[in-house]
Amino acid sequence: MNVYSWFRLSKKGSSSQSATTTATSNQNDEEQLYGITEELIDLIKSFTLETFKSFNLQDEQGANDGAESTSGNIQKDLSDWQEKHAVLVLSRSKELSQLRFRLCPRYLKEGQFWRIYFILVKNYVAKYELHAIRMEKLKQIASENKKKDSNTNGYEVEMLESRKPTHPDPTTSLK
Repeated sequence: MNVYSWFRLSKKGSSSQSATTTATSNQNDEEQLYGITEELIDLIKSFTLETFKSFNLQDEQGANDGAESTSGNIQKDLSDWQEKHAVLVLSRSKELSQLRFRLCPRYLKEGQFWRIYFILVKNYVAKYELHAIRMEKLKQIASENKKKDSNTNGYEVEMLESRKPTHPDPTTSLK
């Protein structure tokens, strides 16, 4: 192998390695955004079957009142943020994944499992969920402002066009 071949191979390897590093970085950023931290993973490792089985979901009807209703009168137990958090935490924590597999549906319904989980981790993930809600509101406000600006620009164009004279100015005609 000559120097040029070695250089090309090492360059090629480093570019695929940097792509892997970038993908890992993006995944870590997303996990951080959804509150998947080492502290949370350590807490999850302390959960047992009994943690969920013995958890008392008082006033289950009251807990369902906060659930969003979707079309067809099917209740949506988790917010969009919670759904994404659940997917990420299941992929990151094999302990939680195994607990869920052993508990659902034999001992708990899926909705009950996640309700208990989010109550147990509330102190750890509340600030991340609140941050996501705030960011979503800011996006909505920015989108509304952009729509208002584009609507105003349309009116300005119409008004400018209506001010144009309909007859050419006789002094500027070509003769």
